[in-house]
Amino acid sequence: MAHLKAPIARPVKQSYDVIVIGAGAAGMMCAATAGQRGRKVLLVDHAEKLAEKIRISGGGRCNFTNRRVAADNYICRNPHFVRSALSRYTAADFIELVQRHGIDFHERDWGQLFCDDSAQQIIDMLQAECSDGGVDWAMPAKVLDVSRTDADSERFIVDTSIGRFSAHSLVIATGGLSIPKIGASPLGYRIAEQFGLAVVAPRPALVPLTLPPETLSRLAPLAGISLEVEAHCRGPVFREAALVTHRGLSGPSILQVSSYWQAQAYEDADWAPVTLDLLPGVDAEAWLLAHAAERTLLANLLSERLPRRFAHAWCELHGWTRPMNEFRHADLRSIAATLSGWALTPSGTQGYAKAEVTLGGVDTHALSSRTMEARAVPGLYFVGEVMDVTGHLGGYNFQWAWSSGVACGQAA
Repeated sequence: MAHLKAPIARPVKQSYDVIVIGAGAAGMMCAATAGQRGRKVLLVDHAEKLAEKIRISGGGRCNFTNRRVAADNYICRNPHFVRSALSRYTAADFIELVQRHGIDFHERDWGQLFCDDSAQQIIDMLQAECSDGGVDWAMPAKVLDVSRTDADSERFIVDTSIGRFSAHSLVIATGGLSIPKIGASPLGYRIAEQFGLAVVAPRPALVPLTLPPETLSRLAPLAGISLEVEAHCRGPVFREAALVTHRGLSGPSILQVSSYWQAQAYEDADWAPVTLDLLPGVDAEAWLLAHAAERTLLANLLSERLPRRFAHAWCELHGWTRPMNEFRHADLRSIAATLSGWALTPSGTQGYAKAEVTLGGVDTHALSSRTMEARAVPGLYFVGEVMDVTGHLGGYNFQWAWSSGVACGQAA
């Protein structure tokens, strides 16, 4: 599918009501909302291809929202911050927009909604909404400098590689640091710090975890094996698939829990491990004790409920390679506890290149939860992933882009 180029390379005006820096999900949603309420809007982006992160999301079909969106689906150092925007522009509101544009979609597990055809349909829809709002585009245009003036009508000056523009309101929608190959940039964080706003140190989130050599040496040969687990780490329990990789663990349950494992960087306490229940829904102790008198190897018994190669490697990792009838009952209880709560201490993550989103960002304590405006800098707004708001896997981050974009677009 062809990449969409910038609709307009050089804006005809120099002065605007609103300048939005970043033409991703949140930026286009904000620009369209502001434009449709009569504001003169300029959308600036450094990329040559429009909304690449939308285009590649969801395997190219864009998991654009989730029917089960709630504040509990987000990690934020200011936990109530997301409630206002999410309640005022809901998943149902975005679904109505998608339907109005004739985009067919389907629902997968856990309320996730995907385009039937292509993520490009979401990009086209957002571009059409911007057109309806008369939004001008400066793209590709690199932002060289942002400054503030004393003039009320033109409070902000944005110098770009294609010219200088001014605006009453400035919206930062530059996203996070995930997937650098499509142009991720720390620009939004630098602008926030320039105007005195704190930034929660960014970290990769929804990201595969790496394992230390002593664990990896046993599990790496099993790369490609998937199994259902319950995973947690100082947060919710996620019951989904885990995938063994050459570097550690991935799969939906691991991506979900990785955000909580990473969030421990912001606490003073020792880091808790990632804990996996390898037999979710099974009373492991009762099951093992029921087979205590058998001569079968523990690994062969586990193979009834786990992938065979995984069961054997897991038993070798723990030194449990004997027949069932050679284990004492106390040993079997210990094995059952490990099966139900296998604690793993990751060595790290696979970084921003493999991360779906960024943890951390502009500290929301400095922002209005209703408008996304910086309280200490009138006219300066932040939307989407650039803020310290990180959603779960499954369409929640896109919904935050839509909700925060609309909240800001109604105010800027």
